[in-house]
Amino acid sequence: MIKDPPLLTIRKTWTRPAAATIARLAGAQTGHVVDALIGRGGLDAGVKPLDAAKATFVGAALPCESFADDNLAILAALEFAKPGDVLVIHAEGFRGSAVIGDNVCLMAKNAGIAAIVLDGMARDLEGILPVGLPVHCRGITPNSCVKSGPGRVGLPIVCGGVAIDAGDILIGDRDGVVAFPLSRLDEIVSALDEIRRVEGEFQAKIRAGMICPEGIKALLASDRVQYVA
Repeated sequence: MIKDPPLLTIRKTWTRPAAATIARLAGAQTGHVVDALIGRGGLDAGVKPLDAAKATFVGAALPCESFADDNLAILAALEFAKPGDVLVIHAEGFRGSAVIGDNVCLMAKNAGIAAIVLDGMARDLEGILPVGLPVHCRGITPNSCVKSGPGRVGLPIVCGGVAIDAGDILIGDRDGVVAFPLSRLDEIVSALDEIRRVEGEFQAKIRAGMICPEGIKALLASDRVQYVA
């Protein structure tokens, strides 16, 4: 690189959805949201909750690009956080050191952050758990990182294989995390009622003793299946 980049590049303001807007997803399951997104939107399966009892959240993205083995941008992002934000961090999937720990989680809680989501590692599990903040990450390591930069705050990132911009909606539970643009919220909310209805009817049939769905049974009886000895 001929010229060193700035240590931090920060977009300080963007449109955040109102709390009432986000509340429309309260109680939704990530699996149902993915169904409404036609089967996609979930972050990589390696990004999982540290505490299954504190996995559920919904909020708007505060994106942060910290890169591997560095948390300068994460610390700077806390200064621009608003209550209800989800601090979502691109850390390149690096597993050699942690970019957040109990101190970051405590400061995030002070800022009113709803959750932290990162495609990297955390540390200080004994300190993180009592904070009660939902944290979804790739795992725990005692190794620590540096604060060198460069990094970016408030700009588009990719986290867990999903493109995320500031103000996008993130929802998490024990299954993982789903992200989608705010512009699709009405579509998702409208689809959820029908998805819940269909799911409820299907599960009622299972509880009544169903072993194989009728559609599969019809396929098995058709000429589209070849049976061999």
